[in-house]
Amino acid sequence: MIGAALLLSMPIYAATPVTIEGDHFVRGGKVHQIISGSMDFQRIPRAYWQDRLRKARAMGLNAITTYVYWNLIEPKPGQFDFSGNNDVAAFLREAQQQGLDVIVRPGPYVCAEWEAGGFPAWLFADPHSHVRTQDPTYLHAVDHYFQRLGKELAPFMAAHGGPIIAVQVENEYGSYGDDRTYMEDIHQLLIRAGLGTDLMFTSDGAIELRNDTLPGVLAVVNFGTGEAKQAFGALKAFRPGQPQMAGEYWAGWFDQWGGPHAHTDADAQTKELAWMLAQGYSFNIFMFEGGTTFGFMNGANFQSGPADHYAPQTTSYDYDAPLDEAGRPRPKFAMFRDVIAKATGVTPPPLPPATRFTNIPPFTLNESASLWDNLPASIAVDQPQPMEVFGQAYGYILYRTHASGPLKGTLYLGDVRDYASVYVDHALIGTVDRRLKQVSLPIALDSGSHTIDVLVENTGRINYGPHLADGRAGLVDPVLLDGKALHGWQVYPLPMQSPDDIHGWTTGPVAGPAFHRGHFHAGTPLDTFLDVQAFGKGFAWVDGHNLGRIWNIGPQRSLYLPAPWQQRGDNTVVVFDLQTTAQPVLRGVTQPIWIKPDSQTSE
Repeated sequence: MIGAALLLSMPIYAATPVTIEGDHFVRGGKVHQIISGSMDFQRIPRAYWQDRLRKARAMGLNAITTYVYWNLIEPKPGQFDFSGNNDVAAFLREAQQQGLDVIVRPGPYVCAEWEAGGFPAWLFADPHSHVRTQDPTYLHAVDHYFQRLGKELAPFMAAHGGPIIAVQVENEYGSYGDDRTYMEDIHQLLIRAGLGTDLMFTSDGAIELRNDTLPGVLAVVNFGTGEAKQAFGALKAFRPGQPQMAGEYWAGWFDQWGGPHAHTDADAQTKELAWMLAQGYSFNIFMFEGGTTFGFMNGANFQSGPADHYAPQTTSYDYDAPLDEAGRPRPKFAMFRDVIAKATGVTPPPLPPATRFTNIPPFTLNESASLWDNLPASIAVDQPQPMEVFGQAYGYILYRTHASGPLKGTLYLGDVRDYASVYVDHALIGTVDRRLKQVSLPIALDSGSHTIDVLVENTGRINYGPHLADGRAGLVDPVLLDGKALHGWQVYPLPMQSPDDIHGWTTGPVAGPAFHRGHFHAGTPLDTFLDVQAFGKGFAWVDGHNLGRIWNIGPQRSLYLPAPWQQRGDNTVVVFDLQTTAQPVLRGVTQPIWIKPDSQTSE
């Protein structure tokens, strides 16, 4: 057993690789203990990377672990984007400047409660391509991605004097499958991309370790509060004589729409960290800061079994982490800092100045524009097709057809992906929610011809569970009216990428799904949370930034609005809402708003 106080390296520049000697890590000839926290750079506004990394140092961490989200890096095949919040090289430089090592988890699959587990939507457009398998089409796409990502990451490997001390092979594949040939394929593709010069590892839950570990590749274990002794016991029995490390120690949890807001036991977590430190075990706190799943990037869980159902995650990825969604230390930050400092004998640097927050006085969104007046050109198809067929990745998609009455019966939509609002002649007749395992609704048509519109929202592709492989969004089955298939559809892709082209604004009432626009003034932009309780289901842009989803089922009823995404003076807010909302009023508050879904009361 290695005492934690033997070494806690926090170099200004992480220029020395971490290696393995027997049952411990070594750096520069001395025993080394990795004390890391997860923070995904693409979930945090770039302007705040330095602040969050300095706070990691201030808690006593010597490393940061981060995923890389493939779908943001390669939004279309062969089109790579490493600008703005995707600039992983800039993040690595900042981490190195702050004296932090980096553990990179490049995927291709990352889970992370992220849309499709990080897989680009275009992977699901080809029905013959199968993710997380040896399928040549899939592996070719992975290789292309790794080759390009490697150009960004390879110069920052510790073997080259950079901060990256370790790279993960895939991610928790043992909970999905047991194909070690596939895992070795991913291992070799990472090496081919220049990412095999330092430590490589796989991570799994204690039970799944046996499914996907590779010879000569470090195995680490993932577990939650109260499970440390059991999990490390399993790891030690499975891989005796190797370093003991927690790849993910879940010191919090995520939220799902319609569920409670997560609160976890900080006292128990602090004691468990103290125990791991005393054993000399390395660990990664998941999450150090969760951040925000801006835009349409939240994922969904879906297990197998009669009790399991589709469960999309919220926009907030607060995770009850040591830093809250907006980067503010909560009480467990100080508790973790103190236990790390006591165990290592190292006094961490002070916290940077606190981020300033503000209240924004109530303001009215006094202009509205109907969705029906803002439809793009339609695409004619005989039967509805998923949105990937039309080159669309995220957002909404409208399917329109016509039927004649009189008729009273059932409209069957099949396995909707994921939430459908159904209209007859622009009047809402009901909704179909995949969370609730709904597939149909009653319909009544008067005599004559009628327009049937099915407006479908992709509320998040599955990021975890056996249903991950089918990442289609929209309508994926024939639509039946009283058992007979409806033909002759017009499809309107609605990716909702920007509010700039919305037209038909009016100050009068607008019924049905609509956009709503208003303004607020910022003398000095400061962080805030937009109170969106005036809305039912939709999302919000502020100055063109998609802050994320709104849903009145909770638990989340506010959206984090960082200061760097505002401008001094006038700021424009545009909210899309499926429900009719007359002259909605918003405001900015300094604390997030959570409701208890059962009672619809604020916490």
